Amino acid sequence: MGKNLAQLRTEIDAADRELLRVLNQRAALANEVGEVKRAEGSPVFRPEREAQVINGLQAANPGPLKAANVATIWREIMSACRALEAPQRVAYLGPAGTFSEQAALQFFGSSIEHVPCVNFDEVFHAATAGTADFGVVPVENNTEGVVTRSLDLLLGSPLHIVGEVSLLVRHHLLRLSDSLEGIEVVLAHPQALAQCQGWLAKHLPKAERRAVSSNAEGARLAAGNPAWAGIASERAGSEFGLHTVVQAIQDDAFNRTRFAVVCLPQVLAAPQASGSDCVSLVVSVPNKPGAVHDILVPLKQHGVSMTRFESRPARSGQWEYYFYIDIQGHPSQPHVAAALADLRGLCAFYKVLGTYPVGE
Repeated sequence: MGKNLAQLRTEIDAADRELLRVLNQRAALANEVGEVKRAEGSPVFRPEREAQVINGLQAANPGPLKAANVATIWREIMSACRALEAPQRVAYLGPAGTFSEQAALQFFGSSIEHVPCVNFDEVFHAATAGTADFGVVPVENNTEGVVTRSLDLLLGSPLHIVGEVSLLVRHHLLRLSDSLEGIEVVLAHPQALAQCQGWLAKHLPKAERRAVSSNAEGARLAAGNPAWAGIASERAGSEFGLHTVVQAIQDDAFNRTRFAVVCLPQVLAAPQASGSDCVSLVVSVPNKPGAVHDILVPLKQHGVSMTRFESRPARSGQWEYYFYIDIQGHPSQPHVAAALADLRGLCAFYKVLGTYPVGE
């Protein structure tokens, strides 16, 4: 005969207390690690180490917990333990409820100090000036391509990329009333408006599309005018007391945005190899025939895979371009180091934007 509900609840209570005991034991060990790190001058946050821990636990997981849930649970555990040593101050495009905030929480866990910013420039300034330890900015969307302002800021910034997170983005139409009737203005970040342009053209063709600094800002403004609607996350709707009039209005059902985690090298040096890594760099080459082909040759010769190749005008007035390149691997690997060395020799400008573990 199976256990009754009362027996199962008793066993769950006992398991919870055992979990609490073990979690506090882990937190105590994390405190000891923190003391050793402080004595050595080592950074509190090691993204490659955390990636290795989570990957190892997922590989060892017998179930029934899903691998994605294991990652979420342990990221929160590590975030809480990290906060005992020193909470990370993380800057992102605010206000509360943006996808940038969601990306920050997905990467660092919820035990952080929030530093919401009004635009991407302020995120970079906060991380550069020390108002924040880290910044989180979107760099690429699978339908609309690169976020050009983020790339331009990376080019001239002392910050480097130490991590990435990929977010499945669901854009919801939010409003004070639960109806499509009478919507005169739709407010959102330009990227969100672009990602929903097909739906808007079909369902709200007469509504003005008004670009604002963030989706959450659009939701905040929509909360003050019954004729306005915002495109934002479910969290933003809850934050500003709005109805979700229509869910998931993005044109691509699998809409994903990739975010970069940036900081000063003195806050965190380039992470060591995790086993699944990426190098991001920006280069320019002399403006002559075949120059772009030439910079790809070292990657092929040394067997290095390229996962992204984007061009941006150099603004020199000479029709010159910067090329943003992502490659698989870590500079500690000989074939990657050799490819980068050969590539550097061909470039008029060469800058490594970051080396970091590949996001989930």
